[in-house]
Amino acid sequence: MVTAATTAQAEDIRFESLNRDKANFDRIYELPDPREYLRVLGGLDYVIPDLAKGILKSLIARCARIRGRRVKVLDLGCSYGINAALVRFPLDMQRMAHRYNNIAMHGLSSDQLLKLDTKYFGAWPEQVNASFAGLDASPAAIDYAKSVGLIESGLCANLETDEPLREPDVLEDIDIVVSTGCVGYVTEKTFHNLLSMQKIGRAPWVVSFVLRMFPYDAIEAELAQHGLVTEKFGGVTFVQRRFHSESELEATLNALKARGLDPQGKESEGLLHAELFVSRPKDDVRDNPLSEIISVTSGENRRYGRRYRWGPRKARLIQ
Repeated sequence: MVTAATTAQAEDIRFESLNRDKANFDRIYELPDPREYLRVLGGLDYVIPDLAKGILKSLIARCARIRGRRVKVLDLGCSYGINAALVRFPLDMQRMAHRYNNIAMHGLSSDQLLKLDTKYFGAWPEQVNASFAGLDASPAAIDYAKSVGLIESGLCANLETDEPLREPDVLEDIDIVVSTGCVGYVTEKTFHNLLSMQKIGRAPWVVSFVLRMFPYDAIEAELAQHGLVTEKFGGVTFVQRRFHSESELEATLNALKARGLDPQGKESEGLLHAELFVSRPKDDVRDNPLSEIISVTSGENRRYGRRYRWGPRKARLIQ
């Protein structure tokens, strides 16, 4: 007999297998500041925060209007607070990478950089009617994002486990949950634990950018248990970054094939692609169609560095 539990367990195993084939960037999240994070991911044209920020601004503005107040946004897997920086201020990934890759920054200690960044981000005018909270498994990343003021509150925790939360109020009364790359590392367990903590009387909007290699079905089913209707924003995918290696490309193509998805014109061109899922209460879905809130320009036509593309029977490196 196949149960929901056995289905979820099988999906956990699939996620673990897919993540073994992805490039591992764990070390860049363990450092006390984002210089290496932006050097490594910037070097792979990590653009999904840029592509997501306009959508997030539009959803935040509409949610704030509906609820008649400043809203609280939780960035799931917030790392160093990059999403908050790009949504709150007139910044983009290229500008951020250029700032931290500047040779003048290399000789600074992390404490010196933190003081500089606190003043830098504090000088920008706010662009959204929202406060930001962050959740991440990296204590160093959370500490940086809080210390420089990119997030107002943050929690280092792993909601895939049953570990006790020392600061559960950080995760309460959330209006919008944002994930631009966390799904695949977290499953429906995280969303169950997170939504079970809410006190505001209605579930938050959940905005997930999900790599096409990862199924979203179990998370969608979990969100439905909390009264949320999930819509996939149709006809559009969002570039995350270039593939790190030929082996990562091949593993991704195999995963897409297993899911019955065609990589031609997308991953076969050397770029990881994500889809957008937005989950909201039924009344919000009815009264505020996504097509009236979101407009999109995709990122595949921008200039990229060297990347692996899939040609006849093998990958090849192009300039």
